[in-house]
Amino acid sequence: MWSLVAIGPLVLVVTLAAGADLDCPAHIRSAEDSIKKAGAMTLGPEAKALVEKAQNALREAKKNLADARAKIDYANCMWKARAAQAQAESAAAISTP
Repeated sequence: MWSLVAIGPLVLVVTLAAGADLDCPAHIRSAEDSIKKAGAMTLGPEAKALVEKAQNALREAKKNLADARAKIDYANCMWKARAAQAQAESAAAISTP
């Protein structure tokens, strides 16, 4: 008979692993939305460069997710997606609608 003490850590590990996987697609969608929003604006040269950097970071995030084998791959996916979103939002902030 399994005890709660033995099963508890196993459930925690499975939950954390699944949570890391599920966060990446959400961060990627947010970055895609921010890039799309910035792309719909009138962009100056600086903003265009930021959007290009955001698109590159988003491609890298998607690659990390597709090739993920360990938690570090999911972590890299999330920070690259967040970086892409931040760059796109910065581009939108210095552009006109």
